[in-house]
Parts: sequence; structure tokens; C-alpha cells
Amino acid sequence: MTETSAKSISSRQFDEAGDPTTQRSLRGGNASRAWRRFKANRLAVGALIVCGLLVLIALCAPLISEHITGVSPNKQSLLHNFEPRTEGHLFGTDEYGRDVLTRLIFGLRVSLGVAGLATLVTVVLGTLVGATAAFYGGWVDQVLMRFVDVMVSIPGIYLLILIGALFTVGPGQLAVLIALISWYPLARLIRSEVLSIRQREYIDSARVVGASGHTIIFRHVMPNVTHLIVVFATGAIPGYVLTEAAMSFLGLGIRPPTPSLGSMLIGATQYLYKRPVLIFFPGITITLIALMVSIVGNALRDALDPRLNG
Repeated sequence: MTETSAKSISSRQFDEAGDPTTQRSLRGGNASRAWRRFKANRLAVGALIVCGLLVLIALCAPLISEHITGVSPNKQSLLHNFEPRTEGHLFGTDEYGRDVLTRLIFGLRVSLGVAGLATLVTVVLGTLVGATAAFYGGWVDQVLMRFVDVMVSIPGIYLLILIGALFTVGPGQLAVLIALISWYPLARLIRSEVLSIRQREYIDSARVVGASGHTIIFRHVMPNVTHLIVVFATGAIPGYVLTEAAMSFLGLGIRPPTPSLGSMLIGATQYLYKRPVLIFFPGITITLIALMVSIVGNALRDALDPRLNG
């Protein structure tokens, strides 16, 4: 077979694969295969259900406060502080007489919101920089990676402390700040994987038929790094919850009286011997988030990895 014939066949094969109907079929087949793998892991399915319930509780916090607990998360009653479980306070009250269950629900809402937004910004920045640097190479790679090196050299926690000390930050601002000091490892990870992918034959075939760099990245490169992004994101969420807790411990995170899991946990340490149960509720919630999200992330990694068959 001549070189021209080989290129013609390669071009036809790529054209067929690039057809919208074929692309939808391939994506649908990959999604179905990944879902079958994930469903086979019953522990992961259970963890996903728990994660869904936690998110649902966080989203419905105002409704729960209005119709179930019946109190505001910041309503104080110093005459009823440190009360044990009663009919009106299922988890008791804290040092200011506030309902612990209501504050726990709103704290879950704030902490998951901070962690979710921080993860989203981290994934977008890290993936964009890493994939662009690796795919285009040359001076683009040099400039972006030197920028990453510079940012890595800046101690992130000290930067957070400085900004928190100078400015009052809300949940949204804190999430963005956490993301801005956390996306560099993902950028390096994506760059390393894309450097390997760009050498494969189907990428050369795409170039031969004149596919643009944008098309190649989003149609042929990104699907092969999805499993890395998912694992990184699921590992980052509990880490960001703990980062928020650490900032609250320093008095630089979510400011009172806004509840968060971190601020509740740190506040409860002052009354560890007087009312130890106060530290249990936010502590077990953070532990549950970290465990369930990690289980789901590991299962998704295995399900989405294109190198696995079946």
C-alpha cells in the first residue's frame, strides 16, 4: 500500500470518527461503560447516595430551618446555653444558646459551597494552563510553566493569612483565594499526561486532516485526562473543607456569626470538657464528607480511565 493510500484511509477513518453522529455514539458508549463500572462498586454507589443527601441538605438549609427545626441559625438565648437534647433542640444548644442542628445544616451549606467553588476554579485554571502548555509546547510551555514555578515558590498559607488579616473575606472570596493557591499541582499533572497523549497516532491523524488545536484538545485530549481531573477534584473537596477550618481557627476564615463546619469545630474546642458533644457533630460531618467523597472519587477514577476495558 502506498503512502498516499495509507493517508487516504487514515483520513476517511478520522472523518467517520469526526462525524457528529459517530461522536455522539462514542461518547454515549463511553458514558454507558463508565456507568456500568461504577454501578458494579456497591460501596461507591452508597457513598454517592450519602454525598447526594449531604448536598441536598445543604441546598435545602433555609427550608429545613423554617419547617423542621423552626429556629434561625443565629438566634441566641443565653438562658438556654449548653442544653442537652430536648424536643425543640435535637442536638442541644451551644454556648450562646443557639440550636446546634440548625447551625450544623447551615455550616454544611457554607463549607460545601466554599469547597465546591474552590474546586471548580482550581479545575478550570489547572486544566486550562496544563493542557495549553503541553499541547502547544515551545515558548507557550516555557512561559506558562515558569509562571507556575513562580507561584509555587510563594507560600500559599501565608498569602491566605495576609489577605485574611488585611481584608474581610466572605465565603465566595475565600473559595477563590483557596483556588488561586491550589491549582498548580493539577496544572503540572495535566501537562505531564497531555505530553504523553499528544504523541499518539490518533492525534497525528487529527492534525493530518486539518483539525484545529482547539478541536483536538476538547475532542481527543480532554476525554483522556478526565479521570485525573475527577480524582484530583474529589481529593481536593475534603482538603478545602479542612483549609476553611484552619482559616477559621486563625480567625481569618468565615467570620461569626455565619456558621461553617470549621468555625463550629474550632469554637467547640473551647468547651471540650464542659460540652464535648459540641465538637462531635462538626467533626463527624467533616470526616463523613472526606470519606464519602474519597470513595466516590476512587470509583470514578476506575470507571473513567480509558485504559481499562470492559
